[in-house]
Amino acid sequence: MRIYTVDAFTGQPFRGNPAGVCLLDTPMPDSWMQSLAKEMRHSETAFLLPGEDGGPYSLRWFTPAVEVALCGHATLATAHVLYSAEGASGTLEFSTKSGILSVSKDETGLITMDFPAKAMEKVDPPAGLVESLGVEPVWIGKNVWDYLVEVEDEDAVRAASPDFTALGEVDARGVIVTALSAGEGADYVSRFFAPRVGVPEDPVTGSAHCALGPYWAAKLGRDTLTGHQCSERGGSIRTTVRSDRVELAGQAITVLSGELHI
Repeated sequence: MRIYTVDAFTGQPFRGNPAGVCLLDTPMPDSWMQSLAKEMRHSETAFLLPGEDGGPYSLRWFTPAVEVALCGHATLATAHVLYSAEGASGTLEFSTKSGILSVSKDETGLITMDFPAKAMEKVDPPAGLVESLGVEPVWIGKNVWDYLVEVEDEDAVRAASPDFTALGEVDARGVIVTALSAGEGADYVSRFFAPRVGVPEDPVTGSAHCALGPYWAAKLGRDTLTGHQCSERGGSIRTTVRSDRVELAGQAITVLSGELHI
């Protein structure tokens, strides 16, 4: 079976978020996929099966520790592999735990994914959240997966240095820290921490932008925005809010391809 490492949400190697992409020849046990994801050590590894009778591909995502319900950068990486190495064209459809996701590629190479919006609702912070992040929140919200913590400015986002052990005790997939961008090229910045699912800090998180896109679109009064995730590797995502959906657009580049010997 073929396997790839793809840097997603970037046009440069060794930037963005690396994802594993495994093209399965046959269905494999969950335990096998979890073990391979742990072996790959990326924040997510995607597992793809062709659909039956020309139907949507089956797509699943595993961190080194657990299976997740939605992953943006590994979906982008999978689509990139299909377009660049497997001869795919037109709109692709993936059957996932978050429903059918459609993906397309334009003439510039930009890949756009149609994802569900995951709006935030204002909440009081749970015990340990603010203390483990070490930030001064301006606003705190939660959706079905994550907490979102807006802070005063971009410097506060970049300076955040969480206690990952304590943050892992917070009952959520992860925590998004965000603020308006201080520079050109992006409207807002963010970082994403998910020690509870085995990812202390994710370099660029597509699924987090299912919340960030609607949140900042409502605040700024524009449907289309650019977010920059200011992790050490860094990466950018264009978000376009369309009712209860969010289009996430970005680039990707393959850095490794090979065959499994198991």
